[in-house]
Amino acid sequence: MATTDQPAKTQAPNAINFSSKSHGMSTVSVHGGEARQKPGDAITDAIFCASTYTFESTQAVIDFIEEKQQREEYGRYGNPNERVVERKLASLEGGEEALLFSSGMAAIVGVLMAKLNSGDEVIFFNECYHRSREFCAKHLSRFGVVTRQVEACNYEAMEAAINKNTKMLISESPTNPHLSVVDLAAFADLGKRHNVDTLIDATLATPFNLRPIEHGIDYVLHSATKYLGGHNDLLAGAIIGSSEKLESVRNLRGIMGPVNSPQNAYLLERGLKTFELRMQRHNDNGQAIAEFLDRHPRIERVYYPGLESHPYYDVARRTMSGFGGLVTFLVKDADWRETADIVDAVKIPRIGPSLGGVETLIEQPLIMSYYECSPEDRASWGIYDNMIRMACGIENTADLIADLEQALSV
Repeated sequence: MATTDQPAKTQAPNAINFSSKSHGMSTVSVHGGEARQKPGDAITDAIFCASTYTFESTQAVIDFIEEKQQREEYGRYGNPNERVVERKLASLEGGEEALLFSSGMAAIVGVLMAKLNSGDEVIFFNECYHRSREFCAKHLSRFGVVTRQVEACNYEAMEAAINKNTKMLISESPTNPHLSVVDLAAFADLGKRHNVDTLIDATLATPFNLRPIEHGIDYVLHSATKYLGGHNDLLAGAIIGSSEKLESVRNLRGIMGPVNSPQNAYLLERGLKTFELRMQRHNDNGQAIAEFLDRHPRIERVYYPGLESHPYYDVARRTMSGFGGLVTFLVKDADWRETADIVDAVKIPRIGPSLGGVETLIEQPLIMSYYECSPEDRASWGIYDNMIRMACGIENTADLIADLEQALSV
């Protein structure tokens, strides 16, 4: 198991080993994974807009191959910007290595394609991103991989579903949009006792609030599009784990090509510089909005792990250092149109998918993500007509609350 004082496997030239065990989160976010002195003596990393990297001689090519030198050859296999971000993410998560992908979906698809074969089985908790569920149920199934779903956070049901063909256990924590929180030690223990890999999608938590590797989880997944990038201006995904387990994933990424662009890697690196500062405000806004809604007479229920009323409050308090900016709530005695009126009445949040950016976003899961699903499927997944999901940005808390107050008064 990797621990928080393990550096990323590949160190930058003349880099200081900034780890989240020995340094604060902002120090690691700003300096982790970076060379001390950079090309052109610039304080920021240059953007390497190159698809091809040249060699000075034939012998240099041979040395590169035989000595497994850490340098670039072709853009599909690596880019200097990509490697800086990978080292930084590994340092933040406390993992040995990180792999950057073109999106969060590309990252989970890359892991599953690298690790699963025909006849293998994977088990999900049923509160999960619907595209992850769709990829497994509709596409992996075409290659003979079986996907099983069990009730979220029901470890007995998950253990009962494990058999000799099971190769991976997967969950989000917190889940989206219900914000259920996984007992990571229990989840990791299931995997270890049955010799099955475990993967946690910690996008909603980020390494600021949750550190799955510390609890024995094998893989940590992030849609870096969200909190890690933080500005709604890039797509990226990452998977963090041990170098040994990620070797086959990196090799397959080089074949399939779901790599990110140098510009996006640069934007992600820049976004990470303010990661801790942004997460502090996201956490503060999420908690304040959840508490406001929990007291409001028009609200039936609030899903937020920082509330004592949340069913996984105790687990969240034990495993998380903060609870993020995503708040889901149900409007009392409202149909989908009345719920939409509230969404349309806010003035600060923008209506849109995604989360984790500096701007607050709001949406109805029924409309935004599940509109074409059957009522029966939506009911089985807990997607209700009167459900609203609000992804708090970093605006002033009082302004967001005042805006919600007026919208709920419509």
